[in-house]
Amino acid sequence: MHAITLTTDFGSTDHYVGVMKGVILRIAKAAVIVDITHKIEAHNIVQGAFVLRHALTWFPRGTVHVAVVDPGVGSDRRIIAGRYSGQTVIAPDNGLISLIHRELQLEAIFSVENSRYFAGPVSRTFHGRDIMAPVAAHVASGVPLSTLGPPANSVDVLKLPTTQPIEPGGLAGCVLYVDHFGNLVTNITAEEIGHLMQRKSPLIVCVADQPVGQLRGAFSDVPPGEPVAMIGSSGMLEIAVNRGRASDRFGAAADTPVTLRRREA
Repeated sequence: MHAITLTTDFGSTDHYVGVMKGVILRIAKAAVIVDITHKIEAHNIVQGAFVLRHALTWFPRGTVHVAVVDPGVGSDRRIIAGRYSGQTVIAPDNGLISLIHRELQLEAIFSVENSRYFAGPVSRTFHGRDIMAPVAAHVASGVPLSTLGPPANSVDVLKLPTTQPIEPGGLAGCVLYVDHFGNLVTNITAEEIGHLMQRKSPLIVCVADQPVGQLRGAFSDVPPGEPVAMIGSSGMLEIAVNRGRASDRFGAAADTPVTLRRREA
Protein backbone atom coordinates (compact mmCIF):
# COMPACT_ATOMS: atom_id res chain seq x y z
CA MET A 1 0.00 0.00 0.00
CA HIS A 2 1.49 3.31 -1.12
CA ALA A 3 0.97 6.68 0.55
CA ILE A 4 -1.64 9.08 -0.87
CA THR A 5 -1.19 12.85 -0.62
CA LEU A 6 -3.88 15.51 -0.94
CA THR A 7 -3.39 19.07 -2.21
CA THR A 8 -6.52 21.18 -2.61
CA ASP A 9 -8.05 24.64 -2.36
CA PHE A 10 -10.86 23.30 -0.14
CA GLY A 11 -9.74 24.96 3.09
CA SER A 12 -10.34 23.46 6.54
CA THR A 13 -13.84 24.71 7.36
CA ASP A 14 -16.00 22.34 5.33
CA HIS A 15 -16.36 18.59 5.11
CA TYR A 16 -14.81 18.18 1.65
CA VAL A 17 -11.34 16.99 2.64
CA GLY A 18 -12.63 14.62 5.30
CA VAL A 19 -15.06 13.06 2.83
CA MET A 20 -12.26 12.44 0.32
CA LYS A 21 -10.30 10.66 3.03
CA GLY A 22 -13.34 8.57 3.90
CA VAL A 23 -13.72 7.49 0.28
CA ILE A 24 -10.05 6.51 0.14
CA LEU A 25 -10.25 4.49 3.35
CA ARG A 26 -13.34 2.59 2.21
CA ILE A 27 -11.26 1.22 -0.67
CA ALA A 28 -7.74 1.18 0.80
CA LYS A 29 -8.13 0.70 4.56
CA ALA A 30 -4.38 0.62 5.19
CA ALA A 31 -3.63 3.78 3.21
CA VAL A 32 -1.39 6.43 4.72
CA ILE A 33 -2.95 9.77 3.78
CA VAL A 34 -0.76 12.89 3.91
CA ASP A 35 -2.18 16.41 3.72
CA ILE A 36 0.22 18.62 1.79
CA THR A 37 -2.10 21.61 2.06
CA HIS A 38 -5.75 22.53 1.66
CA LYS A 39 -5.10 26.26 1.69
CA ILE A 40 -4.25 26.87 -1.92
CA GLU A 41 -5.95 30.14 -2.83
CA ALA A 42 -9.33 29.32 -4.37
CA HIS A 43 -8.99 28.49 -8.08
CA ASN A 44 -5.29 29.48 -8.12
CA ILE A 45 -3.90 26.85 -10.46
CA VAL A 46 -0.41 28.40 -10.62
CA GLN A 47 -0.07 28.31 -6.84
CA GLY A 48 -1.29 24.72 -6.78
CA ALA A 49 1.18 23.75 -9.51
CA PHE A 50 4.06 25.29 -7.56
CA VAL A 51 3.18 23.61 -4.27
CA LEU A 52 2.60 20.23 -5.90
CA ARG A 53 5.91 20.34 -7.77
CA HIS A 54 7.99 21.25 -4.75
CA ALA A 55 6.29 18.73 -2.48
CA LEU A 56 6.46 15.75 -4.83
CA THR A 57 10.24 15.49 -4.84
CA TRP A 58 10.34 14.62 -1.14
CA PHE A 59 8.04 11.59 -1.22
CA PRO A 60 9.08 7.98 -1.87
CA ARG A 61 8.57 6.23 -5.18
CA GLY A 62 5.10 4.80 -5.53
CA THR A 63 3.36 7.68 -3.74
CA VAL A 64 0.03 8.72 -5.28
CA HIS A 65 -0.63 12.48 -5.30
CA VAL A 66 -4.18 13.84 -5.64
CA ALA A 67 -4.39 17.52 -6.54
CA VAL A 68 -7.75 19.30 -6.72
CA VAL A 69 -7.70 22.95 -7.77
CA ASP A 70 -10.46 22.68 -10.28
CA PRO A 71 -12.43 25.76 -11.35
CA GLY A 72 -13.60 23.84 -14.43
CA VAL A 73 -15.20 20.97 -12.51
CA GLY A 74 -18.26 19.66 -14.35
CA SER A 75 -17.06 20.93 -17.74
CA ASP A 76 -15.50 18.82 -20.49
CA ARG A 77 -12.00 19.11 -19.02
CA ARG A 78 -10.38 15.73 -18.44
CA ILE A 79 -8.95 14.15 -15.33
CA ILE A 80 -5.53 12.66 -15.89
CA ALA A 81 -3.30 10.19 -14.08
CA GLY A 82 0.41 10.45 -14.84
CA ARG A 83 3.46 8.68 -13.53
CA TYR A 84 6.48 10.95 -13.16
CA SER A 85 9.83 9.74 -11.81
CA GLY A 86 8.15 6.80 -10.10
CA GLN A 87 5.26 8.72 -8.54
CA THR A 88 1.65 9.09 -9.69
CA VAL A 89 -0.25 12.37 -9.95
CA ILE A 90 -4.04 12.46 -10.35
CA ALA A 91 -5.42 15.89 -11.21
CA PRO A 92 -7.71 17.81 -13.53
CA ASP A 93 -6.11 18.52 -16.89
CA ASN A 94 -6.07 22.29 -16.41
CA GLY A 95 -2.38 23.04 -16.05
CA LEU A 96 -2.09 21.92 -12.44
CA ILE A 97 0.67 19.45 -13.35
CA SER A 98 2.55 21.98 -15.53
CA LEU A 99 5.74 22.23 -13.46
CA ILE A 100 5.89 18.50 -12.86
CA HIS A 101 5.31 17.82 -16.55
CA ARG A 102 8.10 20.22 -17.54
CA GLU A 103 10.71 19.23 -14.99
CA LEU A 104 10.30 15.54 -14.12
CA GLN A 105 10.55 12.39 -16.20
CA LEU A 106 7.22 11.33 -17.68
CA GLU A 107 6.79 7.55 -17.68
CA ALA A 108 3.10 7.20 -18.61
CA ILE A 109 -0.05 9.29 -18.59
CA PHE A 110 -3.71 8.36 -19.10
CA SER A 111 -7.11 10.00 -19.26
CA VAL A 112 -9.21 8.82 -16.30
CA GLU A 113 -12.42 7.49 -17.84
CA ASN A 114 -13.10 3.99 -16.49
CA SER A 115 -16.11 4.43 -14.21
CA ARG A 116 -15.42 1.04 -12.64
CA TYR A 117 -13.01 2.88 -10.34
CA PHE A 118 -15.31 5.81 -9.51
CA ALA A 119 -17.46 6.24 -6.41
CA GLY A 120 -20.77 6.69 -8.20
CA PRO A 121 -23.06 8.36 -8.77
CA VAL A 122 -20.70 11.11 -9.88
CA SER A 123 -21.57 14.66 -8.86
CA ARG A 124 -20.70 17.34 -11.42
CA THR A 125 -19.42 19.56 -8.61
CA PHE A 126 -17.25 17.18 -6.55
CA HIS A 127 -14.94 15.11 -8.74
CA GLY A 128 -12.40 15.09 -5.92
CA ARG A 129 -14.71 12.83 -3.95
CA ASP A 130 -16.31 10.82 -6.73
CA ILE A 131 -13.43 10.30 -9.18
CA MET A 132 -9.99 11.40 -7.98
CA ALA A 133 -10.10 10.02 -4.42
CA PRO A 134 -11.38 6.54 -5.35
CA VAL A 135 -9.06 6.29 -8.34
CA ALA A 136 -6.12 7.20 -6.11
CA ALA A 137 -7.12 4.49 -3.63
CA HIS A 138 -7.29 1.89 -6.37
CA VAL A 139 -3.93 2.94 -7.84
CA ALA A 140 -2.30 2.89 -4.39
CA SER A 141 -3.71 -0.64 -4.00
CA GLY A 142 -2.03 -1.79 -7.20
CA VAL A 143 -4.43 -1.04 -10.08
CA PRO A 144 -2.35 -0.23 -13.21
CA LEU A 145 -2.73 3.23 -14.68
CA SER A 146 -3.39 1.68 -18.09
CA THR A 147 -6.75 0.35 -16.86
CA LEU A 148 -8.03 3.84 -16.03
CA GLY A 149 -8.58 4.93 -19.61
CA PRO A 150 -6.84 5.71 -22.91
CA PRO A 151 -3.38 7.28 -23.11
CA ALA A 152 -3.37 11.07 -22.88
CA ASN A 153 -1.42 12.18 -25.92
CA SER A 154 -1.19 15.77 -24.70
CA VAL A 155 -1.83 17.72 -21.51
CA ASP A 156 -2.73 21.30 -20.70
CA VAL A 157 0.43 23.19 -19.71
CA LEU A 158 0.29 26.71 -18.27
CA LYS A 159 2.05 29.50 -20.12
CA LEU A 160 4.03 30.65 -17.13
CA PRO A 161 6.18 33.80 -17.33
CA THR A 162 9.81 33.25 -18.28
CA THR A 163 12.93 35.18 -17.29
CA GLN A 164 14.57 37.59 -19.71
CA PRO A 165 18.13 38.97 -19.87
CA ILE A 166 18.57 42.69 -19.28
CA GLU A 167 21.64 44.81 -19.86
CA PRO A 168 24.26 44.97 -18.61
CA GLY A 169 24.42 41.31 -17.55
CA GLY A 170 21.25 41.18 -15.46
CA LEU A 171 18.00 39.24 -15.44
CA ALA A 172 14.30 40.12 -15.24
CA GLY A 173 11.74 37.78 -13.73
CA CYS A 174 8.68 38.02 -11.54
CA VAL A 175 7.02 36.76 -8.38
CA LEU A 176 5.53 33.34 -9.00
CA TYR A 177 4.16 32.55 -5.55
CA VAL A 178 3.67 34.24 -2.17
CA ASP A 179 3.97 31.84 0.76
CA HIS A 180 2.30 31.87 4.18
CA PHE A 181 5.03 34.11 5.61
CA GLY A 182 4.69 36.71 2.86
CA ASN A 183 7.93 35.60 1.20
CA LEU A 184 8.08 36.31 -2.52
CA VAL A 185 9.14 33.22 -4.45
CA THR A 186 10.23 34.16 -7.97
CA ASN A 187 10.66 32.31 -11.25
CA ILE A 188 14.42 32.97 -11.18
CA THR A 189 16.35 29.78 -10.51
CA ALA A 190 19.55 29.19 -8.58
CA GLU A 191 21.12 27.92 -11.80
CA GLU A 192 20.37 31.18 -13.60
CA ILE A 193 21.83 33.18 -10.72
CA GLY A 194 24.91 30.96 -10.74
CA HIS A 195 25.56 31.90 -14.35
CA LEU A 196 25.14 35.60 -13.58
CA MET A 197 27.53 35.42 -10.64
CA GLN A 198 30.39 34.27 -12.85
CA ARG A 199 30.96 37.97 -13.42
CA LYS A 200 32.66 39.78 -10.57
CA SER A 201 30.43 42.85 -10.30
CA PRO A 202 27.76 42.42 -7.60
CA LEU A 203 24.07 41.83 -8.33
CA ILE A 204 21.40 44.01 -6.78
CA VAL A 205 17.91 42.56 -6.40
CA CYS A 206 14.92 44.86 -6.94
CA VAL A 207 11.18 44.27 -6.54
CA ALA A 208 9.29 46.52 -8.95
CA ASP A 209 12.28 48.91 -8.93
CA GLN A 210 12.44 48.94 -5.11
CA PRO A 211 15.95 47.85 -4.06
CA VAL A 212 16.35 44.86 -1.77
CA GLY A 213 20.12 44.54 -1.83
CA GLN A 214 22.68 41.89 -2.67
CA LEU A 215 22.05 38.18 -2.39
CA ARG A 216 22.36 36.72 1.11
CA GLY A 217 22.27 33.21 2.52
CA ALA A 218 19.47 33.30 5.10
CA PHE A 219 16.88 35.48 6.85
CA SER A 220 19.22 36.12 9.78
CA ASP A 221 21.84 37.72 7.54
CA VAL A 222 19.97 41.02 7.94
CA PRO A 223 18.56 42.69 11.08
CA PRO A 224 14.90 42.11 12.03
CA GLY A 225 12.59 44.18 9.87
CA GLU A 226 15.03 44.42 6.97
CA PRO A 227 14.50 42.86 3.52
CA VAL A 228 16.68 40.04 2.25
CA ALA A 229 17.10 38.28 -1.09
CA MET A 230 18.35 34.68 -1.13
CA ILE A 231 18.01 31.28 -2.74
CA GLY A 232 15.16 29.61 -0.88
CA SER A 233 14.52 25.97 -0.12
CA SER A 234 12.76 25.55 -3.47
CA GLY A 235 15.93 26.46 -5.36
CA MET A 236 14.41 29.75 -6.53
CA LEU A 237 15.23 33.37 -5.73
CA GLU A 238 13.13 34.54 -2.80
CA ILE A 239 12.65 37.98 -1.27
CA ALA A 240 11.74 38.09 2.40
CA VAL A 241 11.74 40.41 5.39
CA ASN A 242 13.43 39.09 8.52
CA ARG A 243 10.50 38.57 10.95
CA GLY A 244 8.22 40.47 8.59
CA ARG A 245 6.28 40.11 5.35
CA ALA A 246 7.89 41.03 2.05
CA SER A 247 4.51 41.00 0.30
CA ASP A 248 3.41 43.87 2.56
CA ARG A 249 6.74 45.67 2.53
CA PHE A 250 6.88 45.84 -1.27
CA GLY A 251 3.16 45.73 -2.05
CA ALA A 252 3.92 42.66 -4.14
CA ALA A 253 1.89 39.71 -5.38
CA ALA A 254 2.11 37.12 -8.13
CA ASP A 255 3.50 38.62 -11.39
CA THR A 256 5.18 41.59 -9.63
CA PRO A 257 8.45 42.25 -11.54
CA VAL A 258 11.75 41.24 -9.92
CA THR A 259 15.13 42.10 -11.41
CA LEU A 260 18.77 41.38 -10.77
CA ARG A 261 20.94 44.28 -11.93
CA ARG A 262 24.64 45.01 -11.91
CA ARG A 263 25.74 47.65 -9.44
CA GLU A 264 27.32 49.65 -12.26
CA ALA A 265 23.98 49.78 -14.13
